[in-house]
Amino acid sequence: MTKGPKSNRNAGDEAPRKTHRIRRFFLSADAFVDTALWKTGSALRRTIEGYDAFLRRFRAKGIWRGLSELSSDGLTFGLLGFIVVLAFAQPAFEATRYADWKTTDDFAVTFQDRFGKEIGRRGIVLNDSVPLEEIPDSLIKATLATEDRRFFFHFGIDAVGTFRAMVENARAGGVVQGGSSITQQLAKNLFLTNERSLSRKIKEAYLALWLEANLTKQEILKLYLDRAYMGGGVFGVTAASEFYFNKNVRELTLAESAMLAGLYKAPGKYAPHINLPAARARANEVLTNMVQAELLTEGQVIGARRNPALAVDRSQEQLPEYFLDWALDEVKKLARRNPALARDRIVTVRTTLDPALQRQADLAVETILRDNGKLRDASEAALVSMIPDGGVVAMVGGRSYGASQFNRAVNALRQPGSSFKPFVYMTAFLNGYTPESIVPDRPVWIGDWSPKNYTRSYRGPVTLRTALTKSINTIPVRLSLDFGRQKIIDTAYAMGLTHELENSISLPIGSSEVTAIDMASSYATFANGGFSAPAYAILEVRNSDGKLLYRRERDEASTPKRVLPEEQVHMMNGILVNVVEAGTARRARIDGVVAAGKTGTTNAYRDAWFVGYTGNFSTAVWVGNDDFTSTRRVTGGSLPAMTWQLYMNYAHNGIELAGMPGVDPETLPRLSKPSTTKVAEKTTVFSQPRVLKRRTQGLLLRIGRDLRQLIEKENAKLDTSDDPAQTDFAAAQ
Repeated sequence: MTKGPKSNRNAGDEAPRKTHRIRRFFLSADAFVDTALWKTGSALRRTIEGYDAFLRRFRAKGIWRGLSELSSDGLTFGLLGFIVVLAFAQPAFEATRYADWKTTDDFAVTFQDRFGKEIGRRGIVLNDSVPLEEIPDSLIKATLATEDRRFFFHFGIDAVGTFRAMVENARAGGVVQGGSSITQQLAKNLFLTNERSLSRKIKEAYLALWLEANLTKQEILKLYLDRAYMGGGVFGVTAASEFYFNKNVRELTLAESAMLAGLYKAPGKYAPHINLPAARARANEVLTNMVQAELLTEGQVIGARRNPALAVDRSQEQLPEYFLDWALDEVKKLARRNPALARDRIVTVRTTLDPALQRQADLAVETILRDNGKLRDASEAALVSMIPDGGVVAMVGGRSYGASQFNRAVNALRQPGSSFKPFVYMTAFLNGYTPESIVPDRPVWIGDWSPKNYTRSYRGPVTLRTALTKSINTIPVRLSLDFGRQKIIDTAYAMGLTHELENSISLPIGSSEVTAIDMASSYATFANGGFSAPAYAILEVRNSDGKLLYRRERDEASTPKRVLPEEQVHMMNGILVNVVEAGTARRARIDGVVAAGKTGTTNAYRDAWFVGYTGNFSTAVWVGNDDFTSTRRVTGGSLPAMTWQLYMNYAHNGIELAGMPGVDPETLPRLSKPSTTKVAEKTTVFSQPRVLKRRTQGLLLRIGRDLRQLIEKENAKLDTSDDPAQTDFAAAQ
């Protein structure tokens, strides 16, 4: 009984104690915060007062105050600008993440045509094949004197040299000096393109700083000498020495070194095999640069001035330069997914090129432009031809490789105009339409935009067959409103277009840009019955020891991928044959051959296309101007169709004709009595047949494979046996 009251008393005292402790805790916390804030404010006030007192000692007055404020603001905005520009340059640094970025492009490739005959070389010699110490001193001095005299003194960007170039260019009223350092040029060669834009210059500058931080000056100079494009389709001074002078780079004279150093500025303009007088004049400028840079004296260069270099005459060589450039890019892509090829970079590549067709393609382009280009204000053209599975047999990237190495067949993005319409009509067929479906040809408005027909008139209700044959513009726009433009884009991608298509209201009439090689590849899908036909150039690759590294028929998927239903392909072929027979492409007719295709002409006649195909080949032709100026009413049915016809007429001479999927020649009045083989016609170019018959080609290829297998078996036996007889057999092989 006595414990009860005491226990209650303790419990009653415990509550006030807890309240008191909580109150004290919060009072302590409040005091701590107040004290901390007061001390922080006092310290900050003392710091500001001290900083202000310090600055008063250096207070500028008059003009000095203005200069100091300008400098301060300049540094502030400069730092902000640096950060902003760095953000824009970030994508360029993605390329530096490749572990093998220094050797990604170091290929020495010997290219062969489809029959195994050498057609050219590309690539550069490996970096360690000719050390920097063994490259002639005269070539290094000529390079530095011409391209970057302060190379060993700047940090990747030569501010002094850039300012000097700006002054000289201002005096001359044009570009007479370049401001890019050797490091900047190397950054462009390694990671960027030749695009002339501010964004590219920003990326180039940052990559130059990155190179300087990761490589020595000697390594940068060596890479530059091995990577610079030297004209004639060769890269690097080692390959250029062999190409232009037939000698090892170690043996170059001063005059030859000066001529090579003169190529950096404009290899197409100063290449000695194209314009020897211009090359010698440029070499003389290089010698003057060496004297002005005090690397040589006038007495040391006078002999080279009096006895200029004499280059090997290659003016008669007709090499498929544009095709070789593209094929080299394909080799590099293949190396990224083929470890064996990535390790062994001195290779021989058998390609899909047909030399006779390539010569005829060059002739067709040059003939049509020479006879009509000046009159019609059309200066350039491109042509890509492939077999229906995508193997490229001929490529013309421009009128003159010597004048411009830009490959218009692969890299030029141009509007296709009406040649894009088959993608729209194929999408319509995939969504329930047929060639006989009726759609009204009358004005259609999307906001403030309304497409106009070429004839400026309207036909009323027409079938899709008539609409595509006559290339009516309103119909594809109406179709796109029915099933949506995204489905058209999906169809185009599935058929072979690779560049991003803009989903705009004018997409159905060909406003989005494409390349010629993609158009030929896409139309090949019609020629082969609906299967994907991505363009390819490589049949097989062997290393320097002859070992097979890659063979397309062995290493690629053997079953073609169907991307279009057969029934719809037959519908399209029937219409596109009618375009050639009775539509806008009548100039593309080939006697005795079923041909199909579509013309295309863009606004103001800037681009003219004809993309056509037979059962044997798919070929795209573009005609226009590099600067996007208008031609004189060149349409797809004129110069492009004429070029296509001149080339394809020859291509079908003396070969076995393949049928057009879904098209019966008996139904075509012009071809009601077709022959199985087109009779070879007389031509001023080549009188002999282009190739052997297909059965003969297949037999020879099988024999070749059997012989290679026999040699490989014997070599394998040799590796496991010391029999002298086998050794003699291998030596004979």
